[in-house]
Order: sequence, then C-alpha cells, then structure tokens
Amino acid sequence: MRLRVRTVALDDDRPLLSLLPRADDGTGPADAVAWVRTSARAGDAPADEGLVGWGTAARLSPGAGPHRFAAAEAALRALDVDERDEVSDFGTGLVGFGTFAFTDAGEGSLLVVPRVVIGRRDGVTWRTTVEVVDRVLPALPGLPAAGAALADPARDRARFAGSSQPDVHWLEAVARAVERLRAGEAAKVVLARDHAVWSEQPFDAGDLARRLAARFPRCHTFVVDGFVGATPELLLARRGRAVFSRVLAGTTGRSDDEAQDAALGAALLASAKDLEEHRFAAESVRDVLAPRCADLVHDDTPRLLRLDNVQHLATAFEGTLGADRSALEVVAALHPTAAVGGTPRGRAVAMIAELEGMDRARYAAPVGWTDRDGDGEWGIALRCAELNGARARLFAGVGIVTASLPEAELEETRLKLLAMQAALGEDPAR
Repeated sequence: MRLRVRTVALDDDRPLLSLLPRADDGTGPADAVAWVRTSARAGDAPADEGLVGWGTAARLSPGAGPHRFAAAEAALRALDVDERDEVSDFGTGLVGFGTFAFTDAGEGSLLVVPRVVIGRRDGVTWRTTVEVVDRVLPALPGLPAAGAALADPARDRARFAGSSQPDVHWLEAVARAVERLRAGEAAKVVLARDHAVWSEQPFDAGDLARRLAARFPRCHTFVVDGFVGATPELLLARRGRAVFSRVLAGTTGRSDDEAQDAALGAALLASAKDLEEHRFAAESVRDVLAPRCADLVHDDTPRLLRLDNVQHLATAFEGTLGADRSALEVVAALHPTAAVGGTPRGRAVAMIAELEGMDRARYAAPVGWTDRDGDGEWGIALRCAELNGARARLFAGVGIVTASLPEAELEETRLKLLAMQAALGEDPAR
C-alpha cells in the first residue's frame, strides 16, 4: 500500500470536535477518531488542541500477545509513504490512532490511519490528507461550513442493562482480594466492574465525545474504533526525547459547597489508605521511567486533581530519555501500571483474571496516537464506553489494598460510572 500524505496550515479556530463532519440527521462518521484536550490559551487563541480525523486509509491489526505494541509500531513504519509536511509540528504528517487490549491474550488492539486529520497545537491548526495511491476510495465529507447550524443526532434515554457480576458477587470478590493481600500475595490489586446500557437510538461516537469534552475539558477525550472516553490519566507523552506522565490513584467525590469540597480534598490528601494506593501507582511509573531517562523530575508527594465529579491524587513525571526509545516502546514497558493493575504486576494481573469475573477488553489499556518517528501521546482508557450500535458497555475500577472496605469500593465505582452515565443521558436512578 502506497500513501501520499500532505499537511498544510488551516485557517479555522472552531473547536476540533465540531469539525467532524455531520450528516443532515446530525450523525457523524462511523470511523471518526479523536484525541482532544482543552488547554489554557491567552487572548483569542483556540482553547483546545489535539487531533480529530475521519475516513480510513489503513487499519493495522497487530494481533494479541505481549509484542502487540511493537508489532503495531512496526506496521506503521512499514507503510510506503510519500510525505510533504508544510507545518512540521507535534502531530503533523502521518499519524496512527491506537487502542490496545488490556491483557496480552485480549483482542481488539489496533492502529487506524485516517484519510483526513485536523490538528491543532499552540494555536496553530492544520489539515493532513492521506491518499491511497493504488486504490480508488469513496469520496469523504468535508468540514462543516463555517457558521452552519449543525444538528445533533437523535438521542434516546439510555437504560441500565446490568453488570457482568451482581453487586453482591463483586463485593465478595473485593473481600477475597483483601484477604489475599493481607496474606502477602500482593500489595495492591485493581478490580473493575462493567455496566451495560442500551437505547432505542444508536449511540454516536462524535456526539458522545463532544458532551464528554464539554464536561471534562481537562481530560483527553478520545475516540478510536467505537471506543470513546475522557481520560484524566496521561500514561506517556513523548516529543523527541522529552517525556511526560501523570499518575492518578486515590479518589474522593466533589461537593457544590466550597468548604465541603475543600474538606473532601484535604481528607483525601491525609488518607493513609489512599496515599498507600497512590504510592504503589507512582512507584510503578518511576521504576520504568527512571532507568530509561537521563533525568526524571517528580513531586515527592501527590497533589489534588479536581475534575467535574471526582478528585484524584496525582503525581506528574517529566524526564529526558537517555536513548531514542519510541512512545510505544515505553508504553509497552509501563502497561499495566499499578494504577490499573496492581503490584507486583504479575501477581496482581493473575488475581484480576481470577476474581474480576469479566473481560476488560480495551478498558484500562493504552489509547492515543503515534507518528512514524515515535512521538505521540498515550492515555489510559478510563471513564470510557465501548459503543456497539444502540448498546454500550461502561467500566470503572478501584485500587484494593489491605485497608480497603468492599462497600466503600463499590460506592467508588458507582461514583466513577456516573460520569459516563450522565454523558450517555442515562438517569442512574432508573
């Protein structure tokens, strides 16, 4: 397959997700992809940055196994590309949007190369087009007309359709995990639940992404192959040899009352249980990045990250790679961090398989984008939904340590699930 790739500047400052094409009925392209985050900008500069795209030039399926990250990267680099880039910024040129299975045996790992990508970085917007030279492909819709009144797709109330495990079984799984942690089998394990919903109208990925981005502007909103979410956790960004990672573990709720909200945050910062859970997660990232970086800087204690519905303990890492390692190479070494797997990694992942009672699919695994030079941004797929027509599957997980209480952990999953339930329009009380 031979690809002709052209990147040119684009004079358009509309929100990136609004640039995805929409049909007359408001529905967006089924093959839409996105990686977008709102960032503080001064003056009249656009408030968001990232990438959106549509059309499919190539689908690169690396298969299952521990080498799926390397196989996906090799497939992207093996493409025969004639490239001209008039912008030369982070994310210009040919890029692949990726999503990976959580486990080595899982299905669904994929890199997608869109035919059109609209990107923005530091207030500069561009358009990348990818032409498949040796094939005739259908014409693609263009950008929505400036000033056009765009319809929203029809929305029906989402209905709760149950979880893979009843609440009582999941509570028992947490209790068994705590017993095994106290016996010394592991130090921390993350257990997750799913939440199935259905609707009479098909869910639209672009519509859901726009609603998520509006509610969680500080998160990275992603869309890849029907997998949609807004993740607060940036597993790794790599730009040249500079890398950045933000670890989250330890959660509490929010309050509309300012004093109560501050008290909740202060209690989280003082919670021995949550601090222990966070320490394991931060150490799992530090242990991977430190030997790979010539320098690595991070805070000794976590800070609060306040989102719309929850507060997290957060630690940020910044460093310079000591060798020319690609983003996906480092991501493969990081996944799964103790924030979504546990510690020690091998024992925790084995406990997940035994106790969790469901297939995580792509939940809690890397999602993001990469280019052929190895730069890219990869988050952990949290606060997300697998869309399948008028069906969706939501996920939420919690870190279990020896001080965990099953009922409290169940309540934390309910709190986390509320974000996606609200974005889908579900009334959680029904």
